[in-house]
Amino acid sequence: MARIMAVDDSASMRRMVAFTLTGAGHEVIEAEDGVVAFTAAKNQKVDLVVTDVNMPNMDGITLVKELRMLPAYRFTPILVLTTESSDAKKQEGRAAGATGWIVKPFSPDQLIATIRKVLG
Repeated sequence: MARIMAVDDSASMRRMVAFTLTGAGHEVIEAEDGVVAFTAAKNQKVDLVVTDVNMPNMDGITLVKELRMLPAYRFTPILVLTTESSDAKKQEGRAAGATGWIVKPFSPDQLIATIRKVLG
């Protein structure tokens, strides 16, 4: 299966995402903010990134922009998993290069289905 990075400043949300994804057979790397995620992504390639928007140090939209500047992540699927649901914020995410947007609270089945879709 895929190697997926889960980025969220909430430890309980990271655990919930990791539990859902490992249960579906994926390998999960966790990061507590965009800075940690960006450093980890440069050191080990992942197949997909799932990130929150509102985080300290580097928010999710900035993380998407930074990852898209790396040749290895130009076409890597990046899903935003957040409480943010405004059209303006979603448009900002799309403009940054996000592949998809899931609003919290999420259902595990919805997350798995979306990941299957973007990974092909």
